[in-house]
Amino acid sequence: MSQENVEIVKAWYDAFNREDWDAMLKDAAPGFEYDFSRAVGPWRGVFGLDQARRLWEEFAASWYLRGDIGMSNQSVGSLFNENYSRFTSVDSVDKGFDSAPFFGAGIGYNVNDWLRIDATGEYRGKANFHGLDIGHTPGQDWPDRYTASKSELTFLLNGYIDLGTWCDFTPFVGAGVGMSRNTISNFGDINVQTGVGADAHSDTVSKWNFAWALYAGVGYKITKNVTAEFAYRYIDLGNATTGPMVGYDGSTDTPFEFRHITSQDFKFGLRVNFDAFDWGAPRYYAPAPVYAPAPVYSPPPPVYSPPPVQYRG
Repeated sequence: MSQENVEIVKAWYDAFNREDWDAMLKDAAPGFEYDFSRAVGPWRGVFGLDQARRLWEEFAASWYLRGDIGMSNQSVGSLFNENYSRFTSVDSVDKGFDSAPFFGAGIGYNVNDWLRIDATGEYRGKANFHGLDIGHTPGQDWPDRYTASKSELTFLLNGYIDLGTWCDFTPFVGAGVGMSRNTISNFGDINVQTGVGADAHSDTVSKWNFAWALYAGVGYKITKNVTAEFAYRYIDLGNATTGPMVGYDGSTDTPFEFRHITSQDFKFGLRVNFDAFDWGAPRYYAPAPVYAPAPVYSPPPPVYSPPPVQYRG
């Protein structure tokens, strides 16, 4: 490839990055065609010069960034430890989490007027856990109180269906799938009956799990490129586990499992279209030329000569 062609390609990419479509296509031949006939999706086809310009403008305008904050309301289906087999039965009197904040960000794409997709990452802050189990044996009850903190790092691929727009309000429903890294820290187990003699704890442990979510909410278009969103989400985070339990005397025992962790979240977010950002260098436009008025020709005033003087002799 000649250096001239290399410079043309570099200029094309630079114009594309700053969304200057006229500069990007200035070297295109009059019969230019953009062959997208083997694509899968709404952009399939063969496009001429003007059609390609409109295609790229619409494609760039369809991307958005998002940010979210919210509060969780979490629960766990059950606790499990291999030592439960020592009891004839175990009653779970308490196994609740305190509410905790979460923060997320992502990138998305408006496929059309009613369908959009995005990929999100989210940190779910530490939620305090408090539990109480009572193990039963013939003639004896064994209560154990548990404390811990739980946090997650969650990644989801989401899809949403917008149900129509009324007065700039757009209700929607959605679903997502992904992975969650669930972390249990500061886990403690105190036998309420025997006191300190049964005190045990475990190290911090993290575990990856399959996660899925369901959404329902409403968006409000603040400006052409900014939409505020309020949503409810049900999310299933899978399971979590502690490390091996370490007793007050240094003895070790099997870890505890948190089975089927879920949360009912309420969250607020903003979606900002890429059109709201100026990605390239500033563009300078020459001012319109100012022309001096054409000269106006005025003929000189006539010059009169005095009549000749006549002498009589």
